[in-house]
Amino acid sequence: MKTRQLLLSLSLLMALQVSAQISDTQYQKIDSLFIDWNKPNHPGGTVGVMQNGKTVFSKAYGLASLEYLVPNSPSTIFNIASVSKQFTAMGIVVLQQQGKLSVDDDIRKHLPELPDFGETITIRHMLHHTSGLRSLHALLGLAGWRGDDARTNEDINRFMLNQQDLNFKPGEEYLYCNTGYMLMVNIIEKITGEEFPKWMKESVFQPLGMINTYVEDNYSRIVPNNATSYYERDMGEFDRAVEYWGYIGSGNMHSTTDDLLRWLSNFNDPLKGWDAHFEMLQTIDKLNNGGENTYAFGVGIGDFNGIKSVGHGGAIGGFRSNVITYPEKELSVVVLTNFSRASAGQKSNAISEILLGNEKEEGSITSSPVKTVKLSRKALAKYEKTYWNNTANYARKIYLKNDTLRYFRSENSESPIVPIGNNEFQMLEVEVVLKVKFDLGENESIMTVTIDDGEPILSQSYDPTDASKEELALYAGKFYSPELETTYIISLDNDTLSWHHSRHGDFKMKRIKKDILEGDWPVSIAKFQRDEDGNINGILVSNGRVRNLWFEKQE
Repeated sequence: MKTRQLLLSLSLLMALQVSAQISDTQYQKIDSLFIDWNKPNHPGGTVGVMQNGKTVFSKAYGLASLEYLVPNSPSTIFNIASVSKQFTAMGIVVLQQQGKLSVDDDIRKHLPELPDFGETITIRHMLHHTSGLRSLHALLGLAGWRGDDARTNEDINRFMLNQQDLNFKPGEEYLYCNTGYMLMVNIIEKITGEEFPKWMKESVFQPLGMINTYVEDNYSRIVPNNATSYYERDMGEFDRAVEYWGYIGSGNMHSTTDDLLRWLSNFNDPLKGWDAHFEMLQTIDKLNNGGENTYAFGVGIGDFNGIKSVGHGGAIGGFRSNVITYPEKELSVVVLTNFSRASAGQKSNAISEILLGNEKEEGSITSSPVKTVKLSRKALAKYEKTYWNNTANYARKIYLKNDTLRYFRSENSESPIVPIGNNEFQMLEVEVVLKVKFDLGENESIMTVTIDDGEPILSQSYDPTDASKEELALYAGKFYSPELETTYIISLDNDTLSWHHSRHGDFKMKRIKKDILEGDWPVSIAKFQRDEDGNINGILVSNGRVRNLWFEKQE
């Protein structure tokens, strides 16, 4: 009996220590954010908050295993997905501090087997996602891999040897790329002579006191206390997210809220000898044109209600993760979950609002009032056109609805734009300052988009009229990619075009403008190329993180 009373007293003492630095009201507000995670037979996650070097909130919700009704606990281990990138980046920083490499090294200095793309790609480019390399999932998808196919670093290494082009010139722009972080594993292993999981444990995790964090390169491994992840099909109905992810460097590290809070505390109070490492991790470099890129070395540098933030999110299978720290406020938040609709990032932001002020309803969007000018319906109607961005390969439609112009991206994504000048508009219902300017010409018009005073994004108007059956028939044929060693067949059935792949099946395509077809992922955009006689000789295929990959027409 005395033992039980002692344990209860210790538990109460620990609870008081955990919540000692936030008010009861704040504690209850944070706790209430996760009511929907605590339903019977429901996955959930763990939440940790550290303030001034002390854990002020640590709680678990829902089940780690639906099959066996095992609850999550603060010590449950989760796959943290792309949150892992900052640890791979730290591995590079450690070697830089030891003088064993420079982030400005040409990657072919360490990986000479990679193709020469005619441009110098540095480690710094890969850290910032400005390398121009094609990214893992988009590349393998085009090669015929389905979402549940197992994939490893060896797979991407093999495909990289055949690559002939980049998405863009290194340093020209930011485009999130898992491939770069996977290639950094190769560099670390080549320099250290050790396997990446072992070296990371001994050189990063253990020195920083992260005893429950590790690199998982074998998704079949059984490790006690790991959560299982789930896809939420409908409200309250779940499917097991079958694990197929065997790649490392860009993701697949496992950790706990406690370990991640320890890590984040180093951004404001680094352990002895780690000051330069965590400072370097926050390195921001401009793009080639002087434009801003807020992605540092494996972390994003942001501004939350005027307060500097350092953080990252992640998603793999049903796992969702979000970590963020505010060094100036000595505040860190970690949210780890094991189901796909957990909204980890939104809940992390809501916690930040509660503790930093300017509290708002979760998921709402706050924007400054927009000073508008009045334009007649006739004046607005002249901007109704469809515009094509030939760099990023997407179309945007501007149309008038209820006396307001709409910026149409897809059936489930459009936003109103309101006039702030005769030919300049600002988008509503977004968390950035997005302005749209139109320059109307007789034959062609230009739409220029700027986001938070960033570099202008130009799109040209085009006529989206339907093609004749004879024109559509010219797009049919068999197309082969030597870089991916795979074939797509485009065919015309009655008046409908479709593409076929032996592993993906058949999907419809539609012509959005001359020589450009739109289809379902992974063949999102196909741009037909013609020889000097005007005959189609191939297509350039894009799907977001792969741009303009060449497929030669065979017949």
